[in-house]
Amino acid sequence: MYLKLAASLVALIATVYILYTLRETLIPLAFSILLAILLHPVCAWLELRKVPRIGAILLSILVLFTAIVVLVYVVSVQIGSFAEELPRITEKAEAILDQTLTMGERYLNISRTQQVSEAQKYLINALSEGRAFLLNTLVTTTGAISTFVLIPLYIFFFLLYRDFFRMFVHKAIHSVPNEDLNILLKKIYEVIQSYLSGLFLVILIVGVLNSIGLLILGIPHAIFFGFLAGFLILIPYIGILIGSVLPALLSIVTMDSPWYAVGVIGVMSFVQFLEGNFITPNIVGSKVSVNPLAAIVALFLGGQLWGLSGLILALPVTAILKVLFDAIPSLEPYGFLLGEPVHEVAEEKAEMVREQTVTKDFQKKPYRRYRKPKKRPDVPPAPGV
Repeated sequence: MYLKLAASLVALIATVYILYTLRETLIPLAFSILLAILLHPVCAWLELRKVPRIGAILLSILVLFTAIVVLVYVVSVQIGSFAEELPRITEKAEAILDQTLTMGERYLNISRTQQVSEAQKYLINALSEGRAFLLNTLVTTTGAISTFVLIPLYIFFFLLYRDFFRMFVHKAIHSVPNEDLNILLKKIYEVIQSYLSGLFLVILIVGVLNSIGLLILGIPHAIFFGFLAGFLILIPYIGILIGSVLPALLSIVTMDSPWYAVGVIGVMSFVQFLEGNFITPNIVGSKVSVNPLAAIVALFLGGQLWGLSGLILALPVTAILKVLFDAIPSLEPYGFLLGEPVHEVAEEKAEMVREQTVTKDFQKKPYRRYRKPKKRPDVPPAPGV
């Protein structure tokens, strides 16, 4: 037992070391696999219309990167218009700072010099910690970004050789029947497809809701900040909260009352409540059934391992691991630990109900052994016959 535990720990440490050391190669490969799965329905649809596979793949990739270019252009235009207002924002920020120093001097009896020195000390500490975090993030992602130009090539070959890779899995895991392997691969594909396609629809809905709320409050660049918070859903559970900080700070600087910042945070918190409890469960569905605690732990581990890319990849990778754990009997308890408690308990109860139903049916109609009929005694013939 101890030898098995030691071997498992050594294998886990070796896996983490390899993932961290080869992150510049593995991160683009991981994104390429996810995008290839996302584009597979488009490619298959084109192939059904008699488009050759290579042409269908190239058209699918062209559609994807055209959408990305349009998105980048829209974001750059919004950032440019936002930069034009920086002088006015800076002037308003200086006025707010002066008012804050005056209030501290009047009500707290703290001189301006002392307030400025204390603020500088805390600001320097915050900047040093933020710089360390940014450097760590850049170290883990910059190298990968330099190889992101290979992503279209990776996507092309993943879609071109998809049948070849399926045959490889069948040959590599020959101890498992092909039917079971096909079911497992289909389930993994459905999990990723459901997550990715549902995620883009959720981003669109959340972006629209955020934008409507910010427009009602009169926040400048409401559509930009609304969809920015929507795209930060790629970082589950905490992304939309991060996205609410920028419009809240902007409202403090540009609006006449600090209550606008409270309104911004309230609107985005309400949208996050809708997203977590109604939008995502109904759109993404129960296929990605990972409980929040496992998702948060996976986020932190992914962030430490691969930086921002790890935060984005954490949830789909965890969902894939859950599918694999559920399929392997020795790892099934870990799959149960990753799943939603309500979902798993419901499955257990359904299984118990099925077993009880089968047992009752068996008791109602028990199996009867074949019995030979009893031999009738010989009856003497009647007199006169």
